[in-house]
Amino acid sequence: MALLNIHRLLLCFSTYAYIRGYFFSIIFFAWGCCAYGQHPYVLSGKAQGTTYQIKYYADKEEVLKSEVDSILGVIDRSMSLYDMSSTICQFNHPDTSQVVMDRHMKKVIDASMKTYKETSGYFDITVYPLVKLWGFGVGGARAAPSLREVDSVRQIIGMNKLRIKGNRLTKLEKNVSIDLNGIAQGYSVDVLAEHLKSRGVKNFLVELGGEIRSLGQKPNGSFVVEIYRPDGISGGQVLKVRLKNNAITSSGTYERQRNIGGKMISHHMNPLTGQPLESTIVSTTVIAKTAMEADALDNYFMSMSPREAIAFANKRKGIEVYIVYFDGNTFKELQSSGFNNYIY
Repeated sequence: MALLNIHRLLLCFSTYAYIRGYFFSIIFFAWGCCAYGQHPYVLSGKAQGTTYQIKYYADKEEVLKSEVDSILGVIDRSMSLYDMSSTICQFNHPDTSQVVMDRHMKKVIDASMKTYKETSGYFDITVYPLVKLWGFGVGGARAAPSLREVDSVRQIIGMNKLRIKGNRLTKLEKNVSIDLNGIAQGYSVDVLAEHLKSRGVKNFLVELGGEIRSLGQKPNGSFVVEIYRPDGISGGQVLKVRLKNNAITSSGTYERQRNIGGKMISHHMNPLTGQPLESTIVSTTVIAKTAMEADALDNYFMSMSPREAIAFANKRKGIEVYIVYFDGNTFKELQSSGFNNYIY
């Protein structure tokens, strides 16, 4: 199935932000201009290889675009794989054994270690060598690796090969390297949300690369996003989801696919096998209190069977998930027990 282009328009009266592929589109309904003295303010720009959009309501302008760009720039200098001077790129250099983490990287690494343990090793930031081996890294496409190459790289995979002591991150084997893309973007959304809150903004929606966090509501009601569903799913093509003081993210096998030997493979890696992830799950949408938690878990759910993912979410306080999966040649859907509470 061919990927469709990703488009974004500004957060205006009806705003579109297509999430990473053709199964999900989130539309921010921001109708209503001024009520109770609250005016809408819109900030947008480019960051982290994608775009961001922020809409907040306030009596006067409280946050400037330059502030947002500055915050995201600081995070990039910490965790961007495309900035060769970043802390993460310094750590990934074979001749580096240890780095001193700034507060952003420290929070993301600590959260990654927690998620690694909770997911029995499926969420693993040390998969970066596998990502590169299969042609999804900064270096770009390459031929399919041999089993010997995969087995060799697997020897340096596993977060047990990292040591955290205070704000120091140490690699226990020389060629260990990390990729924080599966969690850092959600963290960036949370940082922006906290900045808005620190300025006294009580009603906003923050979106970066399809990761979203909300607080409060717009003057005439809740923030509502729409999740488009594939053809053939009963109940129509759209789910409207109400957000308030929480976050929503998505992940899918259609993201950054490559054709190797006539087979489409995903950039999602199974750290336990060294192979690209194979799953009947096509996409997951996760609701959580923070975008960082939702971002990490939407990747983990991709590694599970649909019913395993639902069972995990049902046991986890504050987590809801909506799943689209293949059953034979048919798209089907499942959702956790509390997801229906958010449907508009």
